[in-house]
Formats: sequence, structure tokens, C-alpha cells
Amino acid sequence: MKKLLFLLSLFFVTSLYAQVEKVEPTFWWVGMKNPNLQLLVYGKDISKNQVSINYPGVKITKVNKVANPNYLFIDLSIDSLVAKAGKFNITFLQNNKKFATYQYELKAREQASANREGFNSGDVIYEIMPDRFVNGDTKNDFVKGYPDGTDRLNPDARHGGDIQGIINNLDYISSMGYTALWLTPVVENNASSTSYHGYATTDYYKVDPRHGSNELYKKLAEECKKRNIKLIIDYIVNHSGKDWWIYKDLPSNDWINNYPDMKICNFRGTTVFDPHKAEIDAKGMSDGWFAESMPDLNQRNPFLATYLIQNSIWWIEYAGLSGVRSDTHQYPDKQFVSEWAKQILAEYPHFNMVGEVWLNYPSMTSYWQKDAPNLDKYNSNLPTIMDFPLHNAIPTAFAEGDGWGDTGMNRLYDIFSQDFLMANPMNIMIFGDNHDTSRFYTLIKEDFKVYKLAMAFLLTTRGIPQMYAGTEALMTGVKGSGDGVMRKDFPGGWAEDKVSIFTRQGLTNDQIEALDYMKRIQNWRKSNEAVKYGTMTQFAPQNGVYVYFRIKGDKKVMVILNNNNDKQELQTIRFAECLGNHHSGTDIISGNALNWTNKIEVPTKSAMIIDLN
Repeated sequence: MKKLLFLLSLFFVTSLYAQVEKVEPTFWWVGMKNPNLQLLVYGKDISKNQVSINYPGVKITKVNKVANPNYLFIDLSIDSLVAKAGKFNITFLQNNKKFATYQYELKAREQASANREGFNSGDVIYEIMPDRFVNGDTKNDFVKGYPDGTDRLNPDARHGGDIQGIINNLDYISSMGYTALWLTPVVENNASSTSYHGYATTDYYKVDPRHGSNELYKKLAEECKKRNIKLIIDYIVNHSGKDWWIYKDLPSNDWINNYPDMKICNFRGTTVFDPHKAEIDAKGMSDGWFAESMPDLNQRNPFLATYLIQNSIWWIEYAGLSGVRSDTHQYPDKQFVSEWAKQILAEYPHFNMVGEVWLNYPSMTSYWQKDAPNLDKYNSNLPTIMDFPLHNAIPTAFAEGDGWGDTGMNRLYDIFSQDFLMANPMNIMIFGDNHDTSRFYTLIKEDFKVYKLAMAFLLTTRGIPQMYAGTEALMTGVKGSGDGVMRKDFPGGWAEDKVSIFTRQGLTNDQIEALDYMKRIQNWRKSNEAVKYGTMTQFAPQNGVYVYFRIKGDKKVMVILNNNNDKQELQTIRFAECLGNHHSGTDIISGNALNWTNKIEVPTKSAMIIDLN
């Protein structure tokens, strides 16, 4: 009899919960600056219910119904002076009778969570595409219910890299001098094929089990902190994947632009700020689908907008993150992305966010940086942008000789001369390559001398340097071959690999030298305040030689880039305004102590990073 009563009670409780299939955010915290929380509740005909909560400090301010009866959006107000961390029931009633309950939790925040420091120009960011880095747990190579399994012979399939593989190699990352870690998305991408890249989300609150779990992602963040590495999430507000559970049963059709029909984006990024634009072109940019498999989200829908903002904050708070990289940042509704960034920074004032703004001129990218002096008064509230104009200029600058105008080293000089357009030139992400471009060593035609020049440049000029995993060991790849082909596996990340960057087994002499070169400069950079935070003074290139200084207080670094096939002698009188009374220094690259009276000799096709004494 007791067993029967237990089974009946278990069935009763289970049936009550069965009416509520999902609640998102899955939990929240007390003590957030914004006291408001909106819960998305999903279940069969859930909108037929009344809702009640009886928990001190938590009050329902509004229950919102939408076109689809399977959704409710419950607006809560959380009084942090009264509400305590704990669990409480959300009760759903029909005709004043209990229909279902759902237990919700408010957690306590980590101490000083709001004051976390974001990544900045003092960091060197290491980008990893997890599926292509290290397979640290072969048990998750194939997961039931996830059809896109591991096949290393197929460039567009998953190859098995995961979060555990990253954790296992954090010591390598730290030893190389990297101080921040950007992972391409690790949230669930449960598509039938080509899901390895992570940019077609199917569950915004769940790490893809082929990468690991939410708990393992949080452990990664904790292990990063032990090594003074900041973790950056890659977030997409522009689009989802077609297999997103919400897309399969939309709250209302206006959650998706051009639904149920699909229109591909016109990719006209300039329409966002063009004062002469045609509205049809602007709409084709903001409302077009990025790809057929990626429905374009309509952030003008207030429930979707709140959903995306809360989800971003949820991951930052849950995992203890130090930054956000915003994918396809110029494509969504621009008023929304401004509000999105504003609300995140309101919760975390010292945080940082960088946007992928893939435009070719500083006059275009500058529009997207927080507090830019835009003619239309638009403020993106986005602190950092990616410097695609500089990325485009670097390979050509080192490949050609100086001539009249903006050739050779003048290309670099001219990019920086346009920093007057930027609200904060030091807060710009600079890079040679990433997962969306051809490999840097390929872009420079595998010229090792140019590689060393360019890496010295990226690690000492203004901005926040970002390196793509494998660039430190001269990995190659051509964008035109297809993304899957270009995004090669990191050598040494799989047990069967014959070549390993980690152990240096099977590497060429140039690869080993490149690793040592990057390690030396990046670790020196950690403790050099002038290079990390100092002002920059550049001298117009002459005879293929580009010189600039980084200065902070009495700390000075002189950088000389000789892009000639002959050695050069520099007359120091030209640099007197920065050199002052300095007549000696240490070349960080060679380790040599230098002394000069009136000239400095620079070896052929090489860089000198002189820490002035």
C-alpha cells in the first residue's frame, strides 16, 4: 500500500512538472543591478494558466501572452534587499486549481562579480576553434541524438576537439605568453551536418555535449583564472540555427525576419551608416538571412531582445567570463545591439566586448566603437572593434617596396594616421588571421622573415593583439579551399598525430624558431607597461624602415621594422623627440645590449624591439 501511494504521489508530481517543458533563463541570481527578470515559460497550452509566486522579495509584475499558446513571458521584480538565494515554486493555476508547478532557483553571486576586469590592451588573445584544437575526451566523439559525429577525413564534419582538450593544454597556452582565450561558440549546434563551427545555435543555455557540458565550461573558466587567463565567449545575436527548439515552435512569427519565406542578406554593411542609403537596401542588410541554415533573428521583438540580453548576462555570470566577442556585429538591428551592449556594461562596468565589424576602411569600422562622434549621433556602446583595415593592409605592406604614396610600410603608417576617427584607438583588436580568413603564413606567401617582422609589429603596436591557434607555428590554409579545409586540426591534438606543436615532435626548424620567437616577445610583453598601455608616436617610413615608440611615463620602447633586403643605418637625431637622452637599450628579440652615439644599425629584413634603459 505504501509503495502504491508513493508511486501515485510520484506520478502526481511528475505530471505537474510535465506541463512545463522549459523555463529560461534556467536560473538567475540575487543582487543584480537590474532588478527585472523575464522568464520564458514553454509548455503545451501554458498560456491558459494563471501564475503565482510566493517568495519574499520576488514579485510578478506582468504575465505576457503571445500568439502561440505554448508560451508565457513572466515579468519578475527581484528586490535584492529582501530576496535571498534559494528555490521557490512557480504555480500555474486553471480555475483557481493547481495545474502545474515549476521549481525555480535564485543563486548567490560570486564576490565582486560586478567588478570583474575585461580583456584590454595589456592582453594577448589566443583564439581557438575547439573542434579543431585537441580531442581531450574521445567518449564524446559520438553522442546519441546528435547525428553529426566525428570524422577527421571529412573537412566539414566534426573532428572531436573539445573543452577537456583545452583544459589539458592551458599550461602550454600560458607558457607561450597568452593572457586571454577566445573560443568560437561551444553552445549546442545540433544540426545534421557542418555543425563543428558552432555558429548555428540550437540551445542558448547548453554547451554542446560533443564539446563537454556547462559544468566543464565553468571549470575551464576557473582553470583559466588560476593561470591569469581571461575567458572570452563568442556570442551571436544576429541569427540562430534552424534546429533551435524555439524556431521549431515560434512564440510569434515576428521572432524571425522574412518568415516563413527566407531572403539572404545583401551583405551591404555600409547601409547601416550611409546617409544616402535606400531603405530597401538597409532592410536587406539587417533583415536578410546570413545563410539558409541560419534564420535571421528580429531583435525588434521585445521578448526576443530581452531573451538575448539575459542569455548573454547569464553566461557571463555563470562561468565568470571576462569578455564577449560579438559575431556578425554589423548585421542585426543596430538599436538593439546598442542596448544589448549598454545593459551588459551596466551590470559589469569594467567588462569588455569586441565586435566583428568586417569593413575595409577605418572611417567605416570607427562608426561601431562606443562614443564615436557619429554624424547621426548613434552610439554602439561597444568598447572594442576588430581592426579589419589593418588586417587587410599587413600582408601587402610587407610584400611590396616603398614608393610614392601609400605603398609598403606607408600602408601601416596611414592606417594609424586615421586613428583620429576612433573614440579609443588603444581599445581595438588587431590580428593577422582568425578562423574566417586565410592563414597568416599563407597570406604572406610563407616568407619567414616577413612573419617575424609582422609578429613583432602586432605585439608592439597600439591595440589588443589576437593570435589564432597555430599561427605561432606557421600553420597554413587558404580560404578559397573552403572553410573546413582551411581550419586544419592543431598538430598534436590527437593521439594518432605524428607532428605535435605541444612537444615539437616533427616540426621544422622554422616552426621551432617561430614558437621560441613568439614565446619570448609575448612573455616580455606581459610586464612591459609601455607596450601594453602607453601612447604611440610613429615616424613616417623612410627607405622601407618604419619606426614607432610606445611611451608610458618614464618607460619607453623603440620598435624598428626594416622591410629591406639590405641592412640599414638610422640616424638617431631624427628620433630625438622620443629618444631624449637615451643612448642604450636592450633588443628584446636578440637579447643583445645596445649602445649608440648617433646611429643604430638594423639587420636586413628584420625587427628590433628596443627596451630603452
